[in-house]
Amino acid sequence: MSETANIEITEAAATRIQEQLAKRGHGLGLRVGVRSSGCSGYAYALDYADAVEADDVTIQAHGATVVVSREHLALLEGLRLDFRREGLNQMYHFENPNVVDHCGCGESFAVAS
Repeated sequence: MSETANIEITEAAATRIQEQLAKRGHGLGLRVGVRSSGCSGYAYALDYADAVEADDVTIQAHGATVVVSREHLALLEGLRLDFRREGLNQMYHFENPNVVDHCGCGESFAVAS
């Protein structure tokens, strides 16, 4: 796992990751990736990371771990992962410099070719 990724995890995101893992009772961290979806091309995919695979890169900050598959690194390079509470809404927020457009509903995004 000597490869590094330029992905920032805010303190709020790290706290949320730790809370979710504690509630779940096990797990290594949060797995962040992308999947083909929607009208713009990609959507973020989140899951619990219970293990680190051979093609994974780990990012650690503020006591939390994020796991990313190397195949997704190009689309996530420079990502800032945050967690926000706005009124009744709670969500991870992605600030991704690779994104050039979002679909109207906000579900998917496009990157430069």
